[in-house]
Amino acid sequence: MTLRWRLTLFYTGLLAALLLIVGVTTLYLMRSNLFDGLDDELLTTYTRFTSTSLTVPLPLNSERAGNAASRSTPPSGVSEAALSARLQYGNFILQSEELSFYTQQKLIDELSQVGASGQKRKDFFTYLRSLQEFDRRSLNTDYRYPITLSDEQLEQLIRSPDGRLTLNYEQRDSFSDQPVPIRLLVRLTALRPVPTAFPGDDEGIPTIVYVGRSLSDVQNTLSQLSRVIALLFLIGLAIAGTGAFVLAGQALRPLRQVQRAAEKIGGQTLAQRVPVPRTGDEVQSLAQALNGMLGRLEASFEAQRRFTSDASHELRTPVTAISGHASYLLRRTSPSGQQQESLKIITSESERLTNLIASLLQLARSDSGALTLQKAPILSTLFLSEIARELEPLAHSQRTTLQTSGQEVAFEGDPDRLKQVIINLTSNALKAGAKTITLQSQAVLDGQAVRLSVRDDGPGIPADQLERLFDRFYRLEDSRSRDQGGAGLGLSIVRGIVEAHGGRVWLESVVGEGTAAHVQLPVGNLPDLDDEDVP
Repeated sequence: MTLRWRLTLFYTGLLAALLLIVGVTTLYLMRSNLFDGLDDELLTTYTRFTSTSLTVPLPLNSERAGNAASRSTPPSGVSEAALSARLQYGNFILQSEELSFYTQQKLIDELSQVGASGQKRKDFFTYLRSLQEFDRRSLNTDYRYPITLSDEQLEQLIRSPDGRLTLNYEQRDSFSDQPVPIRLLVRLTALRPVPTAFPGDDEGIPTIVYVGRSLSDVQNTLSQLSRVIALLFLIGLAIAGTGAFVLAGQALRPLRQVQRAAEKIGGQTLAQRVPVPRTGDEVQSLAQALNGMLGRLEASFEAQRRFTSDASHELRTPVTAISGHASYLLRRTSPSGQQQESLKIITSESERLTNLIASLLQLARSDSGALTLQKAPILSTLFLSEIARELEPLAHSQRTTLQTSGQEVAFEGDPDRLKQVIINLTSNALKAGAKTITLQSQAVLDGQAVRLSVRDDGPGIPADQLERLFDRFYRLEDSRSRDQGGAGLGLSIVRGIVEAHGGRVWLESVVGEGTAAHVQLPVGNLPDLDDEDVP
């Protein structure tokens, strides 16, 4: 994964987390505000109900006799008081239950006496529920499904300092099989008795008052808000991802410019420098550091090239003198057998040293970019055939078959330099002891390039040494030894010439089967040619 995508994912994830936190916080605050507002409405309705319960009483759910059979039958007709209550309290659910024969303190005392479990506790709550059912009144709710608190909720209500309990409750009605969620305020308070209650208690009778309202509006609002927040989150995430991708690209643009410039710099283009963006950040510092490093490398390479070139020039004269004097002594004097052998060795080594000096000079020119190419149109098979005829005597002396094959491809190149390349590769195959060498050409890359190959059936080269063969002075001692005149510079020269043509060279080999050296060159811009114009 690229740095741009990593930055995009990081910033997108960061913004997504921020949007998620904002969305969840907004939803939480909206829910809290809605429930707070609903609780305030419940409290207001409770206050209004407790202050007007004498003038607008709730309808009684059952007769005072309160048997189970009577509670299964709905009240006949709707009283004027009930209609008035419905008009006054609207959509609120109201329910009241008088706990006759009790005071609030007595309830707390008896609850403390019955303990946390046991039969006494069970009997106490059974008696309380009988009192609740005896005088239960309700409004806007199905009489068959009254609001009922659990024993734990009743205990919590009785022990509460302010006699208040607020909870979400699932209320069933006659129109739906599924319970409807409501917000419920439960208060235990002392109310003066309504006209139908037992008289005689001026302090009021402990009464459980239930005030509820459906949560459907709140849930719908929260549901719509959740969908809006989710949609905004997705849109924000898409915008954030796109923006992060664009901004990351802009931030990394100077770095990509430095990268592209650095990729174009090689051993022959060390004089070039990477652009220094005026960003005032780490990218600018990196570009300046790279240019400083390139300057030092250029100086080091230039010193190395100058030394190689100067040393080669300085060595050429004494080596030529040594070779000339040795040859003179062999021709004009009568040396003894041992002297003659020594002079021949001097002559041979002088020639070898001369070839090494010539190779070093060529490499120095190639490294410095001073290797000039005289390009001309070339026909591939004709070019390879001429090289085969030239090397045929040498191959015949080693009992090696030299042959050519492949497509005829016209391309542009320096015939002399490329001839040096093919001869060098063929000579390596001969030195390796190949019995059959094939010079082959073919068109590749849809005719945009030509591939010249030298294939042999020699002993092959281990795979881990194929690339190292292009290093200077590196040789395979088992196949190319010093007594054959190899200095380890041939393939380095080959690579320099091929790269100067804009091509590439590589080796393929299987130990025990043979080696193939491939030279791939661009075809170049060829004019319309006659055969006599092509070498």
